[in-house]
Amino acid sequence: MDVNGTVTEGFEPVRDAFARNFGALGERGAAVAVYRDGRRVVDLWAGTQDVDGTEPWQHGTAQVVRSATKGVAAVVPLILARRGELDLDAPVGEYWPEFKAHGKERLLVRHVLNHRAGLPVLDRPLTPEEALDPHRGPAAVAAQAPAWEPGTDHGYHALTYGWMLDELVRRVTGRWAGEWLAAEVTGPLGADLWLGLPESEAGRVGRSGRVEGPEPTGALRARPKRSVTEAYEDPDSLTRRAFAAITPFPDQNDPAYRAAALPATNGIATADGLARVYAALIGEVDGVRLFDPATVELARAEESSGPDRVLVVGTRFGLGYMLHGTASPLLGPGSFGHPGRGGALGFADPETGIAFGYVTNGFRKTVTADPRAQALVRAVRAAVA
Repeated sequence: MDVNGTVTEGFEPVRDAFARNFGALGERGAAVAVYRDGRRVVDLWAGTQDVDGTEPWQHGTAQVVRSATKGVAAVVPLILARRGELDLDAPVGEYWPEFKAHGKERLLVRHVLNHRAGLPVLDRPLTPEEALDPHRGPAAVAAQAPAWEPGTDHGYHALTYGWMLDELVRRVTGRWAGEWLAAEVTGPLGADLWLGLPESEAGRVGRSGRVEGPEPTGALRARPKRSVTEAYEDPDSLTRRAFAAITPFPDQNDPAYRAAALPATNGIATADGLARVYAALIGEVDGVRLFDPATVELARAEESSGPDRVLVVGTRFGLGYMLHGTASPLLGPGSFGHPGRGGALGFADPETGIAFGYVTNGFRKTVTADPRAQALVRAVRAAVA
C-alpha cells in the first residue's frame, strides 16, 4: 500500500504501523495525524476515499467520526463553564425547565458529561426523521424517566448525551453546539471539523461502511460475565436500547444526516482536524489555545469508573471525555479523548504534548478500542518513549 504524507524524524514507526493496517487489518481508506507541542509531526493518508470505491483518498478527505464527536462537543460546555456562563454543579432544570419532569429535578449538568444522568435510553425511540429535527431529541430526553437515580451510577449515553448537551448549549448561548463550535473553535483554529456539514464541503467526505451491533475488542482480554455483544443481543438490555434510541439508525452517507448536527455521533472531520482540536486543548496551535490548564484538569479528572451499565465492561470518564483504561487505551494514564464506534479516535496527552486524530471509512463493530487505531497509538507511544 502506498502511504502518502510526511512524518517528522522519530515518528517513522507510525508510518510503518499505518501501512501494516492496510495489509494485516483490512484497512480500506484512512488518515492519521499527530501533533506534538502544537506542531504537526505526523500527517498520513492512504487507500480509497470511499470504502466501496476506487477514487484515492486525498489530503483533506474527511469522514464521519461517530462518537469521537462527543469529545469535540464537550469543548463547548467546558469553555462555557470556564467563562462562568454554565455551572457544572447546577441542576439541568435551571437552564432547561422542561427537563425537570419524572424526578430529574436534581440531575446536574455534571451528570450529563460524566454519563451518570441515568438517561441512556428512550422508551419510544426516535425515527431517523425525528432524530434529525434538532428539537425532537431534546424534547424526548426531557420527557424520559431515568433508568437509575441520576448521579448514583454510570452508563454510556451513546445517543442521548448529544441531545442533552446540545439543548443545554442552546439554552445558555442561543446557539446550537455545532454553530458555537464553528464560530468559536474550529473556525478560529482552522480545523477541518464540522458538526453539521456545510454543503460546500460535501464533496470532501468519503463514503463509509455501515456499522451493525457492537462487539468486544482485543483490548478487553478478561471476558466479563456478560459481554457487550451478549448484552446487545438482548432487546430489553440497556445496551441494546441505548444504541437503538434512534431506530433504524440513519445512513451515515445520507446528505441529510451529514448536514444535521447530532453532538453524540455525526461529527465529520479530517484526521488533522480532529488532532488539531485536541492539540489546542493542551497547548497553543498557531496562536489559538482552547483550554487553560485548569480546564484540562477538569476534563481529565476521573468522574466515573467501574462496570458500565451500558457497555458492560469497566469504563472511565471525565467530563465529556473517556479516560485511558482497558476499555479505551489511549497514550498514557493522563490522556483524555474519545473513540468513535467503528474506528475513529481523537485524544490528547498533556504529559507528552501529543494530540492524535485517526479517521477511517472502514467502520467495524468495535465500540471503544479498534485494533487499527490501537496499532497507531502503540506506534506513537514507541516514538515518544
